[in-house]
Amino acid sequence: MNEQIALTESTYYILLSLHTPRHGYGIMQQTQALSGGRIRLAAGTLYGALNALCEKGWIVPLPESGRKKEYKLTDKGLTVLKNELNRLRQLVENGESILKEENV
Repeated sequence: MNEQIALTESTYYILLSLHTPRHGYGIMQQTQALSGGRIRLAAGTLYGALNALCEKGWIVPLPESGRKKEYKLTDKGLTVLKNELNRLRQLVENGESILKEENV
């Protein structure tokens, strides 16, 4: 299994925020904080994304122990996240090597 796809910024930050299990509101807060405020997820958008990520097997809901449903990253989701990080590193390295004479 080698998920070689480009993630949207929202998906990247949702997965990254789930490195530690969180409930929906916590995911919204962490995503906004990690993105420096660029990503502000509405509840409907977030829960649609969470459902899609569950269907892909990248995250799973934890057994409910209270009022708030929590989610966590799966091993498959962690692999996808690491692959995306490597892809982003390569993008930056390529850009820096091409534009180095412009002092990026």
